[in-house]
Amino acid sequence: MGVYRIRVSTGSSLHAGSLNKVQFWLVGEHGEAAVKTCLKPKRGKEEEIKADIREYLGPLLFVKLRKRRLILDDAWYCNWISVQGPGGSWDESRFPCYRWVEGDGVLRLPEGTGRSVVDDPHGHFKKHREEELEERRKLYRWGNWKDGLILNMAGAKLCDLPVDERFLEDKRIDFEASLAKGLTELAVKDTLNVLTSWNDLEDFNRIFWGDKSKLAEQVRDSWKEDAIFGYQFLNGANPMLLRRSKCLPERLKFPPGMEELQAQLKEELQGGTLFEADYSLLDGIKANVILCSQQHLAAPLVMLKLQPDGKLLPMVIQLQLPHIGGSPPPLFLPTDPEMVWLLAKCWVRSSDFQLHELQSHLLRGHLMAEVFAVATMRCLPSIHPVFKLVIPHLRYTMEINVRARSGLVSDLGIFDQVVSTGGGGHVELLKRAGPFLTYRSFCPPDDLADRGLLGVKSSYYAQDALRLWEITFQYVTGIVNLHYKTDIAVKDDLELQNWCREITEIGLQGAQDRGFPNSLQSRDQACHFITMVIFTCTGQHSSTHLGQLDWLTWVPNTPCTMRLPPPTTKDATMETIMATLPNFHQASLQMSITWQLGRRQAVMVALGQHQEEYFSGPEPKAVLKKFREELAVLDKEIESRNEKLDLPYEYLRPSLVENSVAI
Repeated sequence: MGVYRIRVSTGSSLHAGSLNKVQFWLVGEHGEAAVKTCLKPKRGKEEEIKADIREYLGPLLFVKLRKRRLILDDAWYCNWISVQGPGGSWDESRFPCYRWVEGDGVLRLPEGTGRSVVDDPHGHFKKHREEELEERRKLYRWGNWKDGLILNMAGAKLCDLPVDERFLEDKRIDFEASLAKGLTELAVKDTLNVLTSWNDLEDFNRIFWGDKSKLAEQVRDSWKEDAIFGYQFLNGANPMLLRRSKCLPERLKFPPGMEELQAQLKEELQGGTLFEADYSLLDGIKANVILCSQQHLAAPLVMLKLQPDGKLLPMVIQLQLPHIGGSPPPLFLPTDPEMVWLLAKCWVRSSDFQLHELQSHLLRGHLMAEVFAVATMRCLPSIHPVFKLVIPHLRYTMEINVRARSGLVSDLGIFDQVVSTGGGGHVELLKRAGPFLTYRSFCPPDDLADRGLLGVKSSYYAQDALRLWEITFQYVTGIVNLHYKTDIAVKDDLELQNWCREITEIGLQGAQDRGFPNSLQSRDQACHFITMVIFTCTGQHSSTHLGQLDWLTWVPNTPCTMRLPPPTTKDATMETIMATLPNFHQASLQMSITWQLGRRQAVMVALGQHQEEYFSGPEPKAVLKKFREELAVLDKEIESRNEKLDLPYEYLRPSLVENSVAI
């Protein structure tokens, strides 16, 4: 009983406010009362109303609200509502929302304390969480973009998505403006080069203008060097392929006269300094046909040696797998004529484009994050502590993936237009990559151990990934231990178990065969699984996304397509290389898309810096504060290290890592 002070926060994006009136009710353990004063929420404002409540409500459980429309429904984006009890004797209660309020139905916002099923012994929230999940399962349905792939959110168009999964206006305007700018630059470059002949690698400078990074210019100037070629396997846009050799690959057949090379490889193998990058996944993939012109693919193998100074240098390149009854494919060496060796390296880099963009970036980053997002919305109510923990890391993922499926990898999309795996090969490659989605490969301590990269001092990706994983794991552990005091509490949380099972058995199509758990039996196992989810959506995606602007802008370094077949002889010339690399239109389009998707985003939330407060109470805030402090320390350490490097590695720097897969 007494006067309650109610504060209402409205989002700051365009159209977040509403001309409709909003009515409120306070619901406590002992009663419910209507607030007589209505509100027309204003964009970007915190507004306060006071309510004289005569009933004794007890501790508040919910705020109910209803937006009443006169003629038109004017949606309202509500951040949160807070309520201060009579006379300041009660702690202020926070009711997070962070969603659009549409229509004129009644919306119930539970108080912001994270509660699992086990944390609700009196069943105050039982009906609410059941009804919320029932409604969500109708709204969030599994879809299947292509047979044989992991599942995605149902719906082929942006308008099919729930409104809360759509970009807010600031993000949408920035994204579409960058797309328009990229298309304008593409048109200009096409116009300027349509009548010119390209005879030399320097001719790529004709389209190498516009917004680009400093590192991209360094790549342009030094991409031919073997040290730069090898460096990219450690710290480039795709650090996911390299592994330490345990034996000489079976596919590596040595023709007569290669005994010295074989001996050198065995010597490096015995010393533990032999590494390999194998692109066998591309073998037999049907190459694209672009404007009636056949494109070409290779399936290279690269053997590299790690020198004492940390440089990783190529020793031999094999461009195709040997086939029974055929002659062994040629082995290309650093001692071959300059143009021959350079063309072989270009073929490797073009193959890396395919595996990087489709396997490492799209599948392991975007599509995995979408599985987590859909499962979270279907299985965890908004009051659940794990929902509150992971939801900031799932923001905008569904929209950016719909845009990718409808623009990049769709029929007649960018891949069909300019990429050698387009025209269907890209889908086949995604299917082939499915069995390699193992649980260990998504957990850096396991993945780096399996690939033999622990302790490689020149692998800055490995060092930063381990540090970021550990910081994230400690953050997750802090939140989990607040809400689960025992392993039994984890096992008894049916919502948490359903979430894990939905991810593994449904979204990932039976990934228990690949090591993913379908139940969580302890706090430690839950922390490991949740850390995997968050790291995949943040650090892992960043490590394969941010490097695009640096390593793909100078097209000869990472060509999107190849126009002549892989060489079978060693007589390549500059004319051969130029006839093989993308033409000016293909190269211009590669640069345009690389800039649009790889640029530093104007609307971006860095890891751990989300403004949304899904948890109430001081304990979760203290855990988040410590997380941010540790991220800041890592950020400073990386900055200090990079000052001493010729090629700074920034793709896991916390201030640059996006908080979700949003681009």
